[in-house]
Amino acid sequence: MLASEVAPIDRALVLHDEDLTLVLDAQHGSTAAFEKLVKRHERRMFRIAHNLLHHREDAEDAVQEAFLNVFRKLQQFQRRSKFSTWLARITVNQALTKLRREPAFWSSLAEAPQDEADIMPLEIADWAPDPETVYTTLELRELLEKNLRRLNPNVRCVFLLHDVEGLSLEETAQALGIGMSAVKTRSFRARLQLRKWLNSHFRSVQLRCGQERA
Repeated sequence: MLASEVAPIDRALVLHDEDLTLVLDAQHGSTAAFEKLVKRHERRMFRIAHNLLHHREDAEDAVQEAFLNVFRKLQQFQRRSKFSTWLARITVNQALTKLRREPAFWSSLAEAPQDEADIMPLEIADWAPDPETVYTTLELRELLEKNLRRLNPNVRCVFLLHDVEGLSLEETAQALGIGMSAVKTRSFRARLQLRKWLNSHFRSVQLRCGQERA
């Protein structure tokens, strides 16, 4: 579809959504509008890609490729979701494409349970804050980032988008192309596993401190 063929829309309906206003302008050929979209979202998309890839150059490449794909497919955006959700899905896909080239990606998938419905809650002593709370604490962020790398990539995607970036269950499902039940299950699995690892860390710290005082 050419920019001139984009169906007209009541501008009053989208004034509350600056992204959508910019998208409509870009669909009609405004490069300045697309550049504004890039500036509005590039830092967040880089953060998502970097948390998945843990390599700055790879993350930068993934984000660049994502925006290039968005530019090429902009006329296909049907406004069935937020632009930011659509963009996040493309960015995650680019990052996962790079991850799939790594042997560690396939080994982590092999270690994951095959049936997400089989995940059962476990009782774990509350030695540490919630993982998302730890993430907001600068001095502990490195600890969580280290443990995030241990998560299955599919589970890590859900945790990053839903628990860290704050996307709703529905938005996360749209961004990843999965059902909401899968988002809930993977979010639970991520929290459970991260809490287990963090609890082990804090338990070791407490024991070490106790030994030093003794």
